[in-house]
Amino acid sequence: MRSRLESDRGIHAEQIAFGAETLDRRLGGGLVRAALHEIYGDTADEASAGGFALLLAWRARKAKPIFWVREEKADRLGGKPYGHGLAGLGIDPNALLLVNAPDSIAALRAGADISRCSAVGAVIIEPFGKAPVLDLTASRRLALAAGQNEVMTLLLRTGVEPMPSAAHTRWQVASAPSTPLPANAPGIPAFDVTLLRHRGGIAGIEARLEWNRDRQSFDQAPLSGGVPAVAIGGTSQAVERRAA
Repeated sequence: MRSRLESDRGIHAEQIAFGAETLDRRLGGGLVRAALHEIYGDTADEASAGGFALLLAWRARKAKPIFWVREEKADRLGGKPYGHGLAGLGIDPNALLLVNAPDSIAALRAGADISRCSAVGAVIIEPFGKAPVLDLTASRRLALAAGQNEVMTLLLRTGVEPMPSAAHTRWQVASAPSTPLPANAPGIPAFDVTLLRHRGGIAGIEARLEWNRDRQSFDQAPLSGGVPAVAIGGTSQAVERRAA
């Protein structure tokens, strides 16, 4: 699941593999743990982008809790993760701690503080909308915080255009049809992911990933064909939206 990579600063940085052999090989082993990573999704793909971020955080957690810091508007409009749905993915709902922040500034500050704690497995930070305070300087603070105690930090953005940042990688995530199951049953969660930016110069990566509950990892699937996937789950219409 984890490998070692020579980091930008010339030291060995632990990586978190997706579990999909071809994608991990293209990335040189996976995503650097002690770094900031951005996940973008269109408004229609809010549930898929959030689910993808949570599954990545689960891969990185090292049996430690995951914090999801959300601006109140995002929480109010997007709904909350659904406990039974998380359990269906093999995620322990008790390992996920939700933090509501009144505004973008509070969300970024709380996320940075949590990222500095070695008792945390991973952090998802979700500001609402364009969040003008999230400029290049703010993203550098988050990147530095992530590197202090090797806490993977995921910045979740939906319905906005990518902006310059200090993130190590930037991904675009969309819902995808999954591999057909017997009797045409709904498929497992599937995502079309595109690597938009990588500080190591890697480019041109597109993949369709399916979540394998049994292996607790992603499988790479063909980029064509399939049936609608099961939703990640949630309490509101945005989170309950089917992945297709």
